[in-house]
Amino acid sequence: MAAATQNALPRHFSLVTLGVTNVAESRAFYETLGFPAAGLDNDGVAFFDMNGVVLGLFGRSDLAEDAGVDDDGSGFRGVARAFNLAGEAEVDRALAHAETCGAAIVKPARKVFWGGYSGYFADPDGHLWEEAYNPHFPLSAEGHLQVPPPARED
Repeated sequence: MAAATQNALPRHFSLVTLGVTNVAESRAFYETLGFPAAGLDNDGVAFFDMNGVVLGLFGRSDLAEDAGVDDDGSGFRGVARAFNLAGEAEVDRALAHAETCGAAIVKPARKVFWGGYSGYFADPDGHLWEEAYNPHFPLSAEGHLQVPPPARED
């Protein structure tokens, strides 16, 4: 088991990059949402400090070229990013704020099958963001998601 642990990937994200159509417009959108911009951006890239994880915005075609893949993807990409909040009222406020910033609400907040409450918005490039309250994953005092450990079998 030590070898598997030695070769394991880190258990945290350090940077999430979104391929966007227009970096300047997307930067303005995320700044309007209240994301704190970092000082390392230029016309082709923008960064936001997300409390230990960095959100990057990079031109979609440039990102595809950098990764060595075709830029022909569209529609649902099989990925959603999420903000977990302390309660249902916070989810409602967050979605309302996103909408005033230019986001499209793709699913209004509602109670969901897993016992929580959530809704989705899309940024100008269609990237999905979920605003969620999950009573099964408490938040730390700093607002970090705390995933309960697996139940022990004795």
